[in-house]
Amino acid sequence: MTESAETFTPDMESGAFKSPPTPLIAVRDVSKRYPNGILALSGINLTIGDGEFVSLLGPSGCGKSTLLRMIAGLSSVTTGSIDRLASAITGGPDQDLGFVFQEPTLMPWATVFNNVYLPLKLARVSRPDAKPKIDEALAMVGLENFAEARPRQLSGGMKMRVSIARALVTRPRILLLDEPFAALDEITRFRLNNDLIDLWQRQRWTVIFVTHSVFESVYLSQRIVVMSARPGRAVSEVAISAPYPRDESFRTSSAYSEFCRLTSAELSRAMGAQTKEN
Repeated sequence: MTESAETFTPDMESGAFKSPPTPLIAVRDVSKRYPNGILALSGINLTIGDGEFVSLLGPSGCGKSTLLRMIAGLSSVTTGSIDRLASAITGGPDQDLGFVFQEPTLMPWATVFNNVYLPLKLARVSRPDAKPKIDEALAMVGLENFAEARPRQLSGGMKMRVSIARALVTRPRILLLDEPFAALDEITRFRLNNDLIDLWQRQRWTVIFVTHSVFESVYLSQRIVVMSARPGRAVSEVAISAPYPRDESFRTSSAYSEFCRLTSAELSRAMGAQTKEN
């Protein structure tokens, strides 16, 4: 949870949370200032529990992706610290972390199999040893019959599935996703939302999902961290206490509409507070 943000939980007994999960990631008073002087993030405090599905919600440019990259060790912290299981993340990607970027970033000349093999190849895992893991990752995302296809033969949604499989092939404990479905059409996006929830329920990774969509964050998450415009701050949280599995009946329910209304109000409040400060 954020230490200084308010938390809002509608009264939904059927979806009430059990005991809080064991803390896995702790972001402590983190700020990020770029060399050009721009302050991207200011005083972020956030705790992510083991097995949680948490979304970072905020407008474009608020530092959501920057925070995700710092959690992954792909970008340095200016002040503060990011700790995981009492071990500070000091830089460099970790084998326990899987990262899915906004674009699939596939090697166009390589097969689906070889694109997914890349993280294991870089880790010096032999191809025979890697094959069962690659087959498993492709099966998770429904692409077991496309191992020899090239990216040019795939739809946008299938390319993103390959990117997710590549993040999963190392069997990470933490999955970080940076607006992975933003460029997809609505039908494909809904389908991949459903697939992601199904995978998370079966595998129980810790998921941190960056989005600027209120509707997507409510549908996917157990908890939404609402961020203000730059410099990004964690202003409030919304607990989405609706039960899983979630499907189209939830998406069309009055409960979903109420969660979306509440989250939109918190986002507007965060933007209003930032305007007053400026």
